[in-house]
Amino acid sequence: MYKYNLHKCIGLVGICLAIASCKAPAIIQTTENRSVPESFGTGRDTTNISTIQWRNFFNDQNLVSLIDTALKNNQELRITLQDIEIARNDIRLRQGPLQPTVGYRVGAGVEKVGRYTSQGAGDASTDIAPGREVPDPLTDITAALYANWEVDIWKKLHNAKKAAITRYLSTVEGKNFVLTNLVAEVANSYYELLALDNQLAIVQQNISLQKNALEIVKVQKEAARVNELAVQKFQAEVLKSQSLEFEIHQKIKETENRINFLLGRYPQEIVRDRSNFLVLTPTVVNSGIPSQLLANRPDIKQAELELVAAKLDVKVARAEFYPSFGISAALGFQAFKPSYLVKFPESLLYSLAGDLAGPLVNRSAIKAEFYSANARQLQAMYNYERTILNAYMEVSTQLSNISNLSKSYELKSKQVDALTRSINISNDLFKSARADYLEVLMTQRDALESKLELIDTKKEQFNAVVNVYKYLGGGWK
Repeated sequence: MYKYNLHKCIGLVGICLAIASCKAPAIIQTTENRSVPESFGTGRDTTNISTIQWRNFFNDQNLVSLIDTALKNNQELRITLQDIEIARNDIRLRQGPLQPTVGYRVGAGVEKVGRYTSQGAGDASTDIAPGREVPDPLTDITAALYANWEVDIWKKLHNAKKAAITRYLSTVEGKNFVLTNLVAEVANSYYELLALDNQLAIVQQNISLQKNALEIVKVQKEAARVNELAVQKFQAEVLKSQSLEFEIHQKIKETENRINFLLGRYPQEIVRDRSNFLVLTPTVVNSGIPSQLLANRPDIKQAELELVAAKLDVKVARAEFYPSFGISAALGFQAFKPSYLVKFPESLLYSLAGDLAGPLVNRSAIKAEFYSANARQLQAMYNYERTILNAYMEVSTQLSNISNLSKSYELKSKQVDALTRSINISNDLFKSARADYLEVLMTQRDALESKLELIDTKKEQFNAVVNVYKYLGGGWK
């Protein structure tokens, strides 16, 4: 009879589980698009500069020292490291429900019930020993161990733990992405600082030339070869260049402070080589093939892991529709008098119970969470595809930028050479009264602007190479 009832209960439980599982909504199947073009349009050589460690990629030891300091002290990086620690603790949090929870309880209490109640009347008829009734009021002393465990039938707890582990790995990739951006930002700011130093030197040289030209014009005015208008024009040009000099000083200060901020320190001078910036040569770029982005770019790997975690979250949310099976147990001693607490087996207490609980009516909250998890899964998939597309676009844009900047720099160099020669020619013609002073002024102004633009183009060349290095996934290894 007992076995018959047990089989009947098991069959009833099976029917309940089948009904519950049939009512669970289906998971939206998602297949992300991982395809990328075969090349960046520049060949299919797999040599890739992103595999070079940043210490070997940058030749300037001053820059290497700055990056090394930034990686040790940068506050954003430290914040990201705490995100990793939080994610690691979340794994421990998800690990807990997979194991039985065991606790202890030690307590004492007193209870007085009315004599004319069912409990009071019952107590009055109970003797501890012949002629001795149950004490009134009644004390209660307990010392016991308790255990609870949810059996993970539907892998809900296991999937939640897997999702936590995946998100932990995602935060590690997020840290790598911060490293990549930090290295590139320090390098770009450093090259901007070198460019400003050289622009400042050119402006100061130009001011010296303009002052000499002003003195010549003043002498010629004394000789009545030019009028006061020419003197004032040359004087205005000197003042304009002096104003530009202070603007560059301010930009240098701002750039130094930006670098110091990235290094996590208060303002101080940035050690650097202020020699001719124009003689430096950017690193030759080897972009590899687009499929390497999937393995090299931390943000792509982070988006991929977030997608995996989102898919696991959907499984966890779907498992909420199914019944959960829990087991609870207790073992200990209980008595109303301390001397009785150690009497065995009279004071022994134990319990063992299993329960099956699941949603039956009004499951709107569970449905809402499930559909939200499905929506987040789709968001993660679209974000992953967008991250891949954005990575390809960034590399493609910068490769084109490097090519065009190289051609532009070559033409600007020729322009600077031509205008530098024209300055001497215009000065000679002006001294011999064969050229107007306005021609001299315009030639000097054009030459200054072309030299500043040439330095800007050189800076942009270095920035483009650094950006390609970052966009290909370099800088974090």
